[in-house]
Amino acid sequence: MNRSQLIQDFESTHLKDEIPQFQIGDTVRVHTRIVEGQKERIQVFMGTVIARKGYGLSETFSVYRNAYGSSMERVFLLHSPKVAKIELVKKGKVRRAKLYYLRGQSGKAAKVKEHLGIRSELKASSSKKAAPAVKSEAETAPSEENETK
Repeated sequence: MNRSQLIQDFESTHLKDEIPQFQIGDTVRVHTRIVEGQKERIQVFMGTVIARKGYGLSETFSVYRNAYGSSMERVFLLHSPKVAKIELVKKGKVRRAKLYYLRGQSGKAAKVKEHLGIRSELKASSSKKAAPAVKSEAETAPSEENETK
């Protein structure tokens, strides 16, 4: 077994499984673990993903936020144990791989258009959930054979 295979095996044991599929331009809510003395708490950072870099255990993503006149940007390790959870708030429609141009923008110019296709996907998934319930009612209804008896 060579060295690169050992490294890949080690990294695969530390990769997270429950990461949502998010891309550049999406708005995410990142829950991070903060340790203050003996206490540990969760802090939420919500913003737009402006960059993703790397792969595997060392993959990072940058989240940018402009609130109350001040802008903040944080870089998170995707598979870090400090990142408790990543929630996808809304999908963004962008045509760039990196959104560094958002750093100097404010107000409406700093907004990313919402990808409306996600709403139709959500409606389709909710209708699929409703379809089995209707089917189960049809199965419980008396059939023609039972009525003739």
